[in-house]
Formats: sequence, C-alpha cells, structure tokens
Amino acid sequence: MAGSRTHGPYHRHLNRAGILSRGSARGHPTAARRQTGRPARPPAAHDPRGLVALSRALFDTPDEDEILRLAMDHIAAAGPYRAEAGYLRSDDGLVPSPRNRQPHAVTVGRRVRELAGQDGSVTVAGRPWGRALGLRGPGGLHGYLVVTSRSRPTQAERSLLALLVRHTAAALSVAFAHRHQREDALELRRLREERAALQRQLISVVAELGYERAVHALMADVAASGGGDEAVTRALHGLTGLPALVEDRFGRLRSWTGPSRPIPYPEPDPVRQDEMLHAVARETGPVRIRDRLITLIRPHGEILGVLALVDARDEADEHTVLALEHAAASLALEMAHLRNLAETELRLHRELADDLLAGTDEPSAYARSEAVGHDLHRSHYIVVVQWSNWTPDDSFAQTVGRAASAVGMRSLLTRRSDHVVLIADERPHARALYEALARETGTRSGTIGVSAPSDSLDDIPHHYEEAQRALDVRRHSRERYGTTFFDELGLYRILGPGNDYRELETFVDEWLGQLIDYDSRHRAAMVETLSRYFDCGGNYDETADSLAIHRSTLRYRLQRIRDISGHDLANVEDRLNLQVATRVWKIVLGGPG
Repeated sequence: MAGSRTHGPYHRHLNRAGILSRGSARGHPTAARRQTGRPARPPAAHDPRGLVALSRALFDTPDEDEILRLAMDHIAAAGPYRAEAGYLRSDDGLVPSPRNRQPHAVTVGRRVRELAGQDGSVTVAGRPWGRALGLRGPGGLHGYLVVTSRSRPTQAERSLLALLVRHTAAALSVAFAHRHQREDALELRRLREERAALQRQLISVVAELGYERAVHALMADVAASGGGDEAVTRALHGLTGLPALVEDRFGRLRSWTGPSRPIPYPEPDPVRQDEMLHAVARETGPVRIRDRLITLIRPHGEILGVLALVDARDEADEHTVLALEHAAASLALEMAHLRNLAETELRLHRELADDLLAGTDEPSAYARSEAVGHDLHRSHYIVVVQWSNWTPDDSFAQTVGRAASAVGMRSLLTRRSDHVVLIADERPHARALYEALARETGTRSGTIGVSAPSDSLDDIPHHYEEAQRALDVRRHSRERYGTTFFDELGLYRILGPGNDYRELETFVDEWLGQLIDYDSRHRAAMVETLSRYFDCGGNYDETADSLAIHRSTLRYRLQRIRDISGHDLANVEDRLNLQVATRVWKIVLGGPG
C-alpha cells in the first residue's frame, strides 16, 4: 500500500510538484498525518502543477489498483474533496478498493450498483455534497470514484474534479489496454509453445511411422467418431496450432476452432464467394487467399464447402498443408454421407406424403411414418402453398420446409406441378406460415389453403381436395394473397370439387346467361362488373375504383345489367341469387378472376 511504496516514479513526480507533504520524512502524506495529528491537505487548486504531476504519475503507473489508489489519495488536490470509495470493473462486476471508508462501504456500494453505470449523487453522513463519478474509456465503464465534500464545490473546483476524473479514466484505459496486450502475448506464447510441443510429438511419430500415416490415422479416427465439422477443425487446430474453420459453399460459417474468431462472422458476398471457389478449384491442393490457406470439400467433384486455416504470419509448412489435405478428405466423406442421409430422408418423406395424398393402406403408412420419425396417429391438416413467380421445384419446396420448421410445424412435405403440399400434425397458425414464407421469398404474393382436420388416413385425399378448394377460393377473391381455411369458407364449401357441375352451369345460365351472351357479343364486362359490385358490398365508389371507371359509368352499367338480365338488384332474392351465380361463375366455372 501507500506506506510501503515511497520510491516509485509517481512519488518522485509528486514530490517534485509539491503534492506530497514536505512535513513527511519521506514526502508521504501518512507521515504528515503522524506529525500534525490531522490529514495532510494537498495544495490542489493552489498549485496546478500538483495536478500535472499527479496526471503524469497516473499515466506512469501500469497497475489499475495503483492508479485508483493514487486518485483517491490525492483527490483533495482538486478542491475541498474526500475520496469515500473507489471501484474497478472486473468480470464479476465492480470490485471495491481496499481503501474504501468502512463505515459507509455498504451504503455507498449499494448506491453505486443502483446507478448502473451512470453518474449520480451519493449521501454520506457529515458530508453535504457527494457524487459517484464513472471512470469511462473507449471500452466502456472502467470503475467509479465516489467523492464527497465538506461544502458545495465552486465551478472551478468542479472543473478540476472533472479533469482529475478524466485523467484517471484515461490512465485506466491505458492500463487495461496494456494488460490485455500482455494477456494476448501470453496466450500467443502459450499457443506457440503448445504448437511446438505438438510438432515435437508429431516429429516423434514421424520417426516411427511417418508423418503422413500418423495424420491419416488421426483424421480417420475423427471421421469414425462422428463428430462432424467441429471434430475435424478441433483436430486440425491441434495439429497445426492455427485457427481452423469450415464454411458451407455459400460462405456461411459452420465451425471454428482456435482464437480470433470474428464476432459476428462476416456476411458472405455471393459474387466474391463464387470467384473464390472458382479460383481455388482451378488449382491443385490448398490455395492461399490473403491470410487463409484454403482447400475445397469436394467429394465426386461437387463443392459442398470450404476448409481453411487462418495463417496471418505465413507459418504454414509442408506438414501443415498435408494435415489440411487429409482433414479435407476426411470431412468430404463425412459431409457426403450426411448429405446422402438427408436426401434419403427427404425422399422417404415425399414418397410417404405422395401415397397419403393418393390413398394408401394404414398399416404400411404407420410403419413408414415411424421409420421417418413422424406420428400419423394424430389429427392432420393438409396445407397447400402456391407463390406467384415461384416454380414449385425442389428449391421452393426446401424454402417451404424451412419456413414451416421456423414456425414450429411438424409435417411431411411433397410437391406438385403448381404447388407444394404439407401434411401437418396440427392446425397451422392463421398468419405465421404466410409471414415466414414472405420473409424467405422476399414477396407477399403467395396463397395458402388449409383443409379441415383429418382424423383418418383414408380421409387425407378428400382433405387434400379441401385444401386446394380453400386455395382456389382465396386466389379468386378480392384479397388474393394470404391464408384461407376450408372450415371458414361458408357457402363456398358446397361449391367445391365433386359437386354436380351440370346443375351449377344450369344455375349460372339461368341467372347470368343473358349477361354472358351480351359480353361475348359486345366484348363487354357486365358479369365482371356485377361480380366486383358484390365484392365491394354494393359500394359505388369502391367498385368504380376497382374497375378503374367513373362512378357514372358504373351506374350506367348496373342499369344495363337490369335491362339485359331482367333481374332487379333491389330485390333481395334476385340480389342473393345473382351474387351466388357470379361466385360460381368465377370460382367454379373459371370465369375471369
């Protein structure tokens, strides 16, 4: 503590500047207190050189505890102040200084924690004025200095106190930076020593079996362990002492072992990633690109990912290259195996889904569902997904699968010529899947139809038709995009596939036949105008806007519709039958939508 360190560089600064009491035999304020019977009062505001010397002493001191002690010992150099407490930041929070005044330690400590990094007032008995002042630097909060005064400080004294706090915080920033540098240097030394030890061990193995054979055996063991990417990068880092990483072919990080991992990992640039893959593919063996030694994971010629070592100091030798090549070969086998498993599982899921939609025997379906980990004993909903400008190929099917998984849907998935089908084991949320797909595809122009619940496997084909019906109704409605449930269709449920189309055609011809003939002869749009009028609830302005015509034109058309059809829109029965007829014409018989 202070009494045992009287010859350091900061004491020489303080003695020369007059901060330390000249009454002390060694220039220390503790000795001054023993001679006079009261604490020595540094001359602070009376001698600005004292603060200059204190600043120098703070920056000359490499230890954070010593910097805080100096600031607390000489806080009176800035005015009528007394240092009540000091705190330094650590991994466990704020650590109090041993020099904190014990009678107030608990109260002051509680108040400092309440401030949560902000400056604030502090109450100490017998001291009218008190503040907790944060010691902040570029890295954030370094600690606190709790200061009280026997009287309210003047503006000049407050400025001097703020200056001392800033200098203390700056000195702490430098000390913390130096400590981190020392820790990094120690870690680097440890890694180099560990690498040297591993290399010595490998040299011994080379003497007995040969380096290549040893590395091959190690990677074979890693592959057999089933540890995947992480096991390979861990082994490669252990062999080379360099950070090892695996990226997928799109540049997204899969595994990193070793120091200096970027957080967050940089988002890949697709163009640069493709350029890098082509550059590495043209060469034989690993390729250096900036600070990385890169090789491709390429079983059977298909690029599945990238294995790399971060070699900023260009330390890689032939042993490093050999280890990287063996690791890439081992990982290629592992990734190819995992991909084959995923493709097989996907194929089994699709085959089961296809059979369920077409109709299959229950014992076989239950046995196959157990094999792929899906419970068919629960009620299921059939979900049909169609997205504008998206072809329902494997890529879109995978997109639907990701979106369904993201919202917690457990399902079997397959695809048809114009849509993707999910057989889900619970009722989907009304908006969740649609919103997830809108994010995945970048467009909201999609439609989803959901069937009523199916409690029997035999009913799944019928419920598949319901889901398609719900999708068709949604696509032909005013709001084409979104999710529609079959059990919410109301009247449209009786207009679905399987009903007698001849009866429907007769009904439409009875109520709309003359209008349809008129439209055909005159290339007019009377039936469409009537349909839009009903869709808009009979609102003239909204109907005119949707048809992009003037209100007077709409009024003329509606009058012509009455004249041509002989049906009165003011009559309740006529109006109902005309509205149903326009819906059947549009949705069931395929009129313009």
